[in-house]
Amino acid sequence: MSVADDIQLIIQKMPEAFLPEKADGLDTSIQLELTGDGGGDWVIKIANRTVNVNPGRSAAPNLTLTMAAGDYVAISYGEANPVNLFMAGKIKLQGDMTLALKFPEMFDRRRA
Repeated sequence: MSVADDIQLIIQKMPEAFLPEKADGLDTSIQLELTGDGGGDWVIKIANRTVNVNPGRSAAPNLTLTMAAGDYVAISYGEANPVNLFMAGKIKLQGDMTLALKFPEMFDRRRA
């Protein structure tokens, strides 16, 4: 499977992997910018204990995450540690750092 195929599958399965109890009280927008092969832009909107993922850009996201599509695939499949990638400069973020730390906890890879 190509990185582009993996990205599409991961994005498609996000609602199934979402853990609403981990998003209590959140009303937020996350801009996901993936670069390289399979890359693209997606807006992840979390509100009322639900998640919606749509292609495109948000006018005013609370958090913007930028990384290579291959690194996002590795994180999503549990093959890479996002903190290590951030420390190595492979993940760039703008906005709410607390939300960035909480974001991975809102999804269960085993459910997708």
